[in-house]
Amino acid sequence: MSATSECHEVTLSQGAVHVTRFRPTPPCRGVVLCWHGAIESGRIFHSRSGKGLAPWLAKQGYDVFVADQRGRHAAPPRPARGVDLDQTDVIREEIPATIEACLHLASTCRLHVITHSWGGVLVASSLGRYPQLREKIISQAYFGTKRSVRSWTWQRLLYIDLMWKGVAPIARRLCGYLPARAMRWGSDDEYAGSHRQGVAWVKPSEWVDLRDDFDYSAALASGGLPPTLHLAGANDHSLGHPDDVARFARECGPHTQRLVRLGIANGLSRDYGHLDMLTHPRAITEIYPLVDAWLTGHARPGEA
Repeated sequence: MSATSECHEVTLSQGAVHVTRFRPTPPCRGVVLCWHGAIESGRIFHSRSGKGLAPWLAKQGYDVFVADQRGRHAAPPRPARGVDLDQTDVIREEIPATIEACLHLASTCRLHVITHSWGGVLVASSLGRYPQLREKIISQAYFGTKRSVRSWTWQRLLYIDLMWKGVAPIARRLCGYLPARAMRWGSDDEYAGSHRQGVAWVKPSEWVDLRDDFDYSAALASGGLPPTLHLAGANDHSLGHPDDVARFARECGPHTQRLVRLGIANGLSRDYGHLDMLTHPRAITEIYPLVDAWLTGHARPGEA
């Protein structure tokens, strides 16, 4: 099955979310929204050469929308000193507006959500804050999503404690935003406010909004998330350590879930890391079908 791509913008009070849509040849098996993580864009789900999870799902018959948060890839405004947007704005405005826009464009009432890394924290937060959104989500798949980092590895000490919580705040204060591209840490820069809030949540702390003290853990304690597949890389020792991924799954309240450690011990050809669980050529045959099966398995009759 082939697929075509097109671009849309979800206009917000300030700036816009950029959405790349991969449309399948009819009939459509369902609608999927993909949400990226910190210091990256929707490119984690689709390459310039047309590879990646999003176009693969479209070829399986899904209508796939890939979001770029404000400040990422082509979505304005770019991170700069004085731009006061943060992750609370993503939770309150960007995610709900993008879900509604995708439902409208696809002429449907429910969709699936796939996230990578910190994107899952933001989506789960939005679903906790707005319970009505949960009814619009059929199922989810979270790749390498953790919130607080408590695993003890040398990679955690280097990448989280030294770089993310130590060096990055200094760069953020000097530049007025986190220049992740110039520092060769990621594909996209980060708003100062988003990084500051993210650092606070990565610490062993309460899952509480820094702007209005909204308690996301308490909100998800009753009802929890829609059915969610939590995927952890066996070779991910810091950014999405399997123990931290499992802790986040528990933190999201009671929900239908499955935790899969992506590695040799579970029959895969290699131990996957934080990025290559989506980008490695073997992910196409070893990981992508797991996601397809999860989406299909939790759809009601008539929806995939």
